[in-house]
Amino acid sequence: MRPSVFPYSGYQPRKAVRTSSSPRLSFTPFTAADMPVITPMLEASPSRTCDFSIGGIYMWTECFDYTRAIVGDTLFIKGLDETDRSKPAFSVPVGAMPLPEAIALLRDYCRRHSMPLLLSAVPEDRLDELRALGAYNVEKIPDWADYLYELPSLATFSGKKLAKKRNHVNRFMTDHPDALFRPLTPDNANEALEFLQRMDMAEGKSDMAYYERRQVGRVLSDFGSYPFEGGLLSVPGKGVVAFTAGEVVADTLHVHIEKMDHEVAGAGETICRNFAAMMLERHPQLVYENREDDSGDLGLRKGKQSYHPTALLMKYNLELPL
Repeated sequence: MRPSVFPYSGYQPRKAVRTSSSPRLSFTPFTAADMPVITPMLEASPSRTCDFSIGGIYMWTECFDYTRAIVGDTLFIKGLDETDRSKPAFSVPVGAMPLPEAIALLRDYCRRHSMPLLLSAVPEDRLDELRALGAYNVEKIPDWADYLYELPSLATFSGKKLAKKRNHVNRFMTDHPDALFRPLTPDNANEALEFLQRMDMAEGKSDMAYYERRQVGRVLSDFGSYPFEGGLLSVPGKGVVAFTAGEVVADTLHVHIEKMDHEVAGAGETICRNFAAMMLERHPQLVYENREDDSGDLGLRKGKQSYHPTALLMKYNLELPL
């Protein structure tokens, strides 16, 4: 039986436990050495939204000024409001500590620093627990909703709804019968980086799009440091025409990166399908693929909608009393 999208089937509120006497939060920058440290904390509070994955944090650290504190095997992230980057905000704490205790530490921090306690990009399945702690001014942030798809559908493009995508793949295979799909690895990530560097950005793109492109380049330059898997699509005489990379979190594949040559018909659909099929074979427990938000970009929104998501994972901003 397919698990429900809401709430996340792996999440269970934790019972109160004693922590060290009067701990206080102190935030410092994220480092690469933190990745293996915080991974178990993210796994302890699994979420299908991209914000609680290594890629969702590390690829956006500079954009949202993320810093971290770790207390009681629990990760606290301080950053900026996703809808107003002039305002400091926090993510929902994740890890071993029960949420009421974690919120108490955030309240203490905010009192000491004379700032409101604002949580940003809160997953919908955490709202009830936060409302019980007094959450107010709960506001939906639709531009940051994640697009969730059934992974087996993307691995085959079967069915009427995805017939156009299937036709695009068939067109690509007809035009390029010798096309090669390979896993993206640290050994060939330079090929993807060279492709990225020679591709021009479309006119009118936002500062966010330029930031994301720079971050993709950084990831490819040090691909082995990230818990990512990916794919490369190339054709004879032209080289790489598309690449992608993502991260497995419980039953969900988070696709953090997907780039293609838009002048090569069907390249985007083919890399999407082949990567989904490869990851489903490697990780049979996968049920969903999160293709992340569109950040209000109408072109991205149209593209993500064309794959017919099974759900939009809505996120919220809210405040908590001090």
